[in-house]
Amino acid sequence: MRYSNMFLPTVREVPSDADVISHQLMIRSGLIRKLTSGVYTYLPVGYRVIRKFEQIVREEMNRAGAQEVFMPTVQPAELWQESGRWVHYGKELLRFRDRHDRECCLGPTHEEVITDLVRNEIKTYRQLPRNLYQIQTKFRDEIRPRFGVMRCREFGMKDAYSFDIDSEAADLSYQKMFDAYNRIFARCGLKFRPVEADSGAIGGSFSHEFLVVADTGEDGMVYCESCSYAANLEKAEIARPAEPAPVASAKAVEEVHTPDVRTIEEVCAFLNVTPREVVKTLIYTADGNAVAVLIRGDHEVNEIKVKNLLGCDSLEMAMEDMIVEVANAPRGFVGAVGIRCPVYADYSLIGMADFVMGANKEDHHLRNVNMGRDFSVKAFADLRTIRDEDPCPRCGKTLHFARGIEVGHVFKLGLKYSKAMRAVYLDRNGKEQFMVMGCYGIGIGRTVAATIEQNNDTAGIVWPMPLAPYQVIVTPTNVNDGALAKAAEKLYDSWIARGIEAILDDRDERAGVKFMDADLIGIPLRVTVGPKRLAEGKVEVRFRRTGEVHVLPLDEAVEFVVRAVQDGMKAPE
Repeated sequence: MRYSNMFLPTVREVPSDADVISHQLMIRSGLIRKLTSGVYTYLPVGYRVIRKFEQIVREEMNRAGAQEVFMPTVQPAELWQESGRWVHYGKELLRFRDRHDRECCLGPTHEEVITDLVRNEIKTYRQLPRNLYQIQTKFRDEIRPRFGVMRCREFGMKDAYSFDIDSEAADLSYQKMFDAYNRIFARCGLKFRPVEADSGAIGGSFSHEFLVVADTGEDGMVYCESCSYAANLEKAEIARPAEPAPVASAKAVEEVHTPDVRTIEEVCAFLNVTPREVVKTLIYTADGNAVAVLIRGDHEVNEIKVKNLLGCDSLEMAMEDMIVEVANAPRGFVGAVGIRCPVYADYSLIGMADFVMGANKEDHHLRNVNMGRDFSVKAFADLRTIRDEDPCPRCGKTLHFARGIEVGHVFKLGLKYSKAMRAVYLDRNGKEQFMVMGCYGIGIGRTVAATIEQNNDTAGIVWPMPLAPYQVIVTPTNVNDGALAKAAEKLYDSWIARGIEAILDDRDERAGVKFMDADLIGIPLRVTVGPKRLAEGKVEVRFRRTGEVHVLPLDEAVEFVVRAVQDGMKAPE
């Protein structure tokens, strides 16, 4: 491609509305342009990167035995009502009515559509297993789109769905996808970690996120270098502590007047105690019913863990009227003694004695409260967010914390959709059985953005060779010099003939401008044809990632670049 023919509008200034480096560089390097909030157009260079990543995904999905389909973006409400997600998915589901007044939505995901397809076509165990995937546009009506294509409303996704006869077979399908995802992200040259994760709105019993390690990542993760444990912060487990010997407290409960003392900090200062001696009582509504969650004063509740413990579809902090109904006190003075709702306690409360909590009376707290004696707990569970002093729940060694960008997610769905939508098959005995499902997603644009977050410097993007829009750029320093232009043209033609993706920068611009654009766009190899080197029969080959420069004779430069590209494209073992 000749640069003079390219639609490649680069920008020197940093866009004012771009917060993260990938968003800034995708705008500046001419990869994308914003149409409206959370919706972007991919320009030619950006779309080349998208297509390259899609090709890697296709190759690995096909290698794992999946088959490609393409499903509609517009989905009928009936399928979502059948699965139960029409109401529970939330406002991110963009609903509308067509001219016949039929309710529809723009697909944020395709579990319902694929389940409907398979239940109508697969009748017997002989037709299983099946794994079907697509690369398609999704729409989720994010309330606050941000970070460019990292969290936008319209986006590309690879989503795959497996159907098996039983859980053991489903585990094999899950492992195939897990392995395929590892190969996909390794081939892109990314530093990433698969971590245990919560299944969220998709549902299912077990899942892994694939996180690209980046300081700008929205997601926190923990990992252990002594064993294989890794999880995101939503899922990260805290092991149940050893049961301490029962404590028989002789101290009576003491009610203390604490006027306008509501927060943990205020309670500790007023009563001269530490947060570890205080128990917070938080009231939630779980599917409309009040529950109390107890957590130590120096810890934070993990609401996803609470939701999973209760098995509820919705979990929200209770409104003031419900708090008064179950505790006879306003927020800030609630405790478990005498409360009129089920009480669940975090593991950190096991063995605590003589602690402080709200008195269920405005402007009052209680001292010397003890579980068992003063109130009962329905269940103890892991209900808090992990902290840096917590040990690995598997081996007890030190955990490490990092930030990451979620680029892929694999789920064991089990029977969630097949039961709700009656996706059944006939087993060997002619009996109906529910298909066991899995689903597997990769954010296409998000992975491209995550790659930039991990591969950039002050000059611009530093593409790994497999995703680079072009592999080499040939830069004559003066296109009006016939000898330079002719030599550059000859090199360019040689690489095109060898299948190398090359740009010939034939613009009548200063060499410095050309060099800045090449670095901004992130082309892995830059070949400079200048008068001094050409007089010696040589050119300069510069590696974008390292800045390493090789001065080579013209007749050696072609093979050198071909080998460099081939080496950069090699898939890891």
